[in-house]
Amino acid sequence: MVCINRVPHAGMAFALITLLVAPYLPWVIIAYIRRHRVKAVLRSYPWCEWPCQHPFRPPGSPATIAIPFREDFTATLRILPFPIALAQLENDHPDRIWFAGDPRFGGVVSPVGGHYPVRVVPHTPRREECGGEGFDLARRVGLVRASGKATRT
Repeated sequence: MVCINRVPHAGMAFALITLLVAPYLPWVIIAYIRRHRVKAVLRSYPWCEWPCQHPFRPPGSPATIAIPFREDFTATLRILPFPIALAQLENDHPDRIWFAGDPRFGGVVSPVGGHYPVRVVPHTPRREECGGEGFDLARRVGLVRASGKATRT
């Protein structure tokens, strides 16, 4: 800041750089938080291979993936932050997916091989699923808030 009065156009350069960088700052902060959460999930939960379906979605709608964890429970998970077609990403097994996390609150998915981990959240979060076995671990790694609602980043 001292050189603004001594160097010609330093004030203009500082203002221009600030105007160009400032809009990207929230995106950088969100990306940092998301990467930290993905890292915490992968440290706490093992990869498990599951069958999956990639439901048809109209253009512009969130990318979802359906994973049948039990006969009576199929989790529909939304891929964050952008709709990524995991079935088409270097995937030799589009009907299988690797999942790490809690099926109630989301986690991380990857095509078989673990080479492209992506954060997923429940497509329709439900508070009644909070508590029970695994809730404290999901809360500690950031999959769920203290209120019982799944995190969205």
